[in-house]
Amino acid sequence: MFSFTKIGIEYSHRFLGYDGEAQYLHGHHGELTIKVEGEINSKNGFVQPCNDIKRIAWDYLQNFDHALILQENDPLLPEILKVYEKQGIRNGAPSNRTRGLPIDTNLAKAYPECRLIVVKKVATCENLIELFYSLLKDKINIKKMTFTSGMNGASATY
Repeated sequence: MFSFTKIGIEYSHRFLGYDGEAQYLHGHHGELTIKVEGEINSKNGFVQPCNDIKRIAWDYLQNFDHALILQENDPLLPEILKVYEKQGIRNGAPSNRTRGLPIDTNLAKAYPECRLIVVKKVATCENLIELFYSLLKDKINIKKMTFTSGMNGASATY
């Protein structure tokens, strides 16, 4: 049996070295669907309550909401940090109240204080699924993940 939930995030990114429109900084509404597998719990009737799945995932994924995702070698990265420093928001601003759990892995590092994610690979749907799965696989019994960004998407089954 399966349960699934959806989580929406708003983010901006660009595809470094891409020959096309996506080489420019642009934003998306992304939607991650997390499907879990297991037996139905006779006490509550769920495989896993969807609110539990969402809460566990959101602890990490809120770092991506209203964030800028850049590759570590993007020449915009040091310039963005300079601008944030000049604006006085590099180390956070009172309006930045949404901060996820720390992320510092071989795939990405989060800077929640300034709404920035630095990734090793280009932020495609496929690579973001890999990143999201790496963050959540030990916390949720994930069977499948689908991530859509605008009209595009990718899925992976585990």
